[in-house]
Amino acid sequence: MMKIRIKGNAVRYRLTKTDVKIFCETGHFEEKTQFRNKTFIYELKAKAGLDHLDANFNGDTITLYLPEKERERWGSSDQVGFQYTIPSDSGAELSLLLEKDFTCLDETIEDQSDNYPNPLANK
Repeated sequence: MMKIRIKGNAVRYRLTKTDVKIFCETGHFEEKTQFRNKTFIYELKAKAGLDHLDANFNGDTITLYLPEKERERWGSSDQVGFQYTIPSDSGAELSLLLEKDFTCLDETIEDQSDNYPNPLANK
């Protein structure tokens, strides 16, 4: 299950193995959070013509765009993720981070069975 983290002007998506597989095969993956009478959507889409991550916030949806050329190879590569900072109209910067979700090194009650093995686990 894809996770989103927003802190100030930083947006981070973390995807499990299954999420990455689906995204790499289809070019799209999304999660929804249902509130009483509204649904918040956060999604990842592949987009042609991009050289870096991009993002949009429209209505109740945050969309993170990954260059199409990166989509097919990401799932089978050792590359953890992608990072890019974009300027906003107000002059502030928005930091974007897309990454594979690793298992936690500390104990957690969260199901991590579909996460990537943490490379620091054997150190």
